[in-house]
Amino acid sequence: KMSLLGYIAAAVGFYVFIYYTFLRRTRCKSLVKLYGKTAIVTGSNTGIGKATALALAKRGARVILACRSRGRADAAVYDIRRESGNQQVLFMALDLSSLQSVRDFVQTFLKTEPRLDFLINNAGVGHKQGRTREGFGLEFGVNHLGHFLLTLLLLDRLKQCAPSRIVTLASIAHYGGHIDFSLLDQTKDVDYSTSKLCNMLFTRELANRLEGTNVSCFSVHPGLVRTKLTRTMSGLLAAVLSKLFFLEPEEGAQTTLHCVLQEGLEPFSGRYFSNCALAQGSAKSRDDALAKKLWEVSERLVGI
Repeated sequence: KMSLLGYIAAAVGFYVFIYYTFLRRTRCKSLVKLYGKTAIVTGSNTGIGKATALALAKRGARVILACRSRGRADAAVYDIRRESGNQQVLFMALDLSSLQSVRDFVQTFLKTEPRLDFLINNAGVGHKQGRTREGFGLEFGVNHLGHFLLTLLLLDRLKQCAPSRIVTLASIAHYGGHIDFSLLDQTKDVDYSTSKLCNMLFTRELANRLEGTNVSCFSVHPGLVRTKLTRTMSGLLAAVLSKLFFLEPEEGAQTTLHCVLQEGLEPFSGRYFSNCALAQGSAKSRDDALAKKLWEVSERLVGI
């Protein structure tokens, strides 16, 4: 029989294997400075978005925190300005669960900001019931449709400031996604995995449409990160598991930063990145016909 020490050694060995195979994170290696550049980061009052905004501010970028809650965003603006020493960090109201709010945000931004170099579609909701202002399921409406409309309305400014980049947070969860368009027509909703598949397909079709413009786009898997999406876990065991298997937001921001900053990624526009490297998405996420159909359906749903 195995001794207690043997069990502990086996458990440690298993964790080391899992850590080095799945959890160990590479860091963004780019040293690029961003003085004179402007970035929008959605959902940047907390978690990965806040860590991303801070990293960009430290490099000298003007950073727009595009968030729903003024109170939490103002606190994030204060934190980021203090930690980065960069005063060019500001809040603009954006509620991705309202297409009218998306249009209002874009109108305000285009009126007041002359540049846009980086659009980071970071915000997301997970496993949340409820409906958007227009009646879509929250996961479909916020994770996909809101960002779809936001990106389309900002494309002209991104083209004017090219070379520019768009980074959309997807997830390895997209592997479980499946789009049934007839069901979508009836329910106006999809599950979380499918909303992440939508992010991947959107990025793929967007790259096709941006060919020749010097605007590049990428989708990223940030890793398993301790964020608001994982805060439903409770208890001591959950806390230990969280510490062992989940990344800090700053670690989760590294692949986003890689896709924003790393030189020479333009030939990989439309592709999927994980752990600061090119990765292979699911077969569905690479289906050009599916991506084109989702784009056309999404245009109809947002009224473009």
